Amino acid sequence: MSDRTTGFSLIDEEWIPVLDAAGQRRDVSLLGLFEQAGDARMIACELPTQTFAVLRLALAILHRTTGGPVGEAAWRALWRDRKLPTADIADYLEAFRDRFDLLHPEHPFYQVADLRAGKENTYGLTRLIADVPNNLPFLTTRAGAGLKSISPAEAARWLVHCQAYDPSGIKTGAVGDPRVKGGRGYPIGAATLGWLGGVYLEGGNLLETLLLNLIPIAPGWRTEDERDLPAWEREPQVAAEEAISTRGPYGLLGLYTWQSRRIRLFGDADGITGAMISNGDPFDWQDRHLLEPMSVWGRSGPRERDQKRTPIYLPRTHDHSRTLWRGLETLLPAPPSSNSEPPQRLSPMVVQWLSRLTVAGVVGADFQVRPRAVSAIYGAKQAVIDEVFSDALTMNVLVLVEESALRTTAVDAAADAEAAVRALRRLAENLARAAGSRDTDSGDAERAAERAYALLDQAFRTWLARLGPDSDPVAERTSWQQLVRRAVARLGGELVAAAGPAAWVGRSETDRSGRELHLSSSQAEAWFRTGLAKALPLAAPSSQPTQKEAA
Repeated sequence: MSDRTTGFSLIDEEWIPVLDAAGQRRDVSLLGLFEQAGDARMIACELPTQTFAVLRLALAILHRTTGGPVGEAAWRALWRDRKLPTADIADYLEAFRDRFDLLHPEHPFYQVADLRAGKENTYGLTRLIADVPNNLPFLTTRAGAGLKSISPAEAARWLVHCQAYDPSGIKTGAVGDPRVKGGRGYPIGAATLGWLGGVYLEGGNLLETLLLNLIPIAPGWRTEDERDLPAWEREPQVAAEEAISTRGPYGLLGLYTWQSRRIRLFGDADGITGAMISNGDPFDWQDRHLLEPMSVWGRSGPRERDQKRTPIYLPRTHDHSRTLWRGLETLLPAPPSSNSEPPQRLSPMVVQWLSRLTVAGVVGADFQVRPRAVSAIYGAKQAVIDEVFSDALTMNVLVLVEESALRTTAVDAAADAEAAVRALRRLAENLARAAGSRDTDSGDAERAAERAYALLDQAFRTWLARLGPDSDPVAERTSWQQLVRRAVARLGGELVAAAGPAAWVGRSETDRSGRELHLSSSQAEAWFRTGLAKALPLAAPSSQPTQKEAA
């Protein structure tokens, strides 16, 4: 164990929260995380973004100790044995023990030991702790003593999170940073992970999760570069920005441990009382899709026009207003293009990798995986974190395979739900018109859609998780459409019943072709049922006689 009066070793001290198989929370050390990975369900930090940042730190260590792993065969051996090289990990961490000391006097973990401002300042914890809104302490349950001092274990988690997700905005100007003007460090953008639509894969336990996100070095994906080192193997950072010629990143190790900020924690092993946060190294994400394996990517039209070349890819954050299943198609590998045009979107490489393993038979066709999406939503000018988005879907691995019938069924089922909800929106709009409202954007349609999505949310998750290699795609999609039809038709009936006498009587209006029509709640309902039948053809009652009836 570390000396509690002078240091705090992340290797030995318990600072990473995990859930065990029974759902009980406990803290483990960095070494313990790997040693107990088979018994732990998942990393379970205060925020999903914190969990993601700590996971990537663990992956950097695992990449380093497995040597990549170099190629698919090496990865297969790890997956087959379901065992991490814990002895190698322990030896590796021991070799860099001093660099994993949170309070080391010369090179504290992820910090600059002598970081200071031009004028003496008093530093609190509000800028370090992401769940405390700046200047809005009444919006958090953390107050009083909770903002005066935190344990080194909690400080370590927020430190890792800060290097990954710290907002942009004006920072404390550090002595020795030539970018500082008037004692201020002017905005360089959010920290690295703040730009990503982060995606990682959860297995049945933490060991599987680590392996599923451990992408080996493979030709055409990324290159091996001996300059690629994690932060703790490089020279400690100083206050100034590192030169572009040396900072990389040259691979995943540098990427996963990128120093977006220069930070110094104040306090000791009994409690951390403040943090100075200054600008570190900015990061340009353009065309990093062959390096970064854990994000959704999309083409950037503005940059392609400005730079006059195609394609140019940038990471895409998740739409926090939509649950993950509604954007399921963007998560999955895109089907092969019918032309030479580069794809508009790219799925995360971790998803592509698992799809490849499934096709090769390395991962069984009955394996269940949980892709989890994580991203931070920033406020104006990325100066504050407004929200944190996190969602996950349990699915069979065949859903990830490009030409799989289950993939087509799952994507089409999500589209079925969207089409049905559009029919419900139109019903709400038509009922408002029938009642005499000239404002069809009054919010009735949006509220109706929200009710429908809320009703279908758990149903889709359950339906998707049930799909497997023995599922009949046509039968499963039919059952889904029938479920959607019952749910949305019931909501539509409630809207019609609540429309009131004015909508029942209706009103006359002229359509776009100049033809006069009478719009009432009964007419709106008839259109709705026609639209619903069109949206969900497999669930619509058949108007055609069966062969037996025709005979």
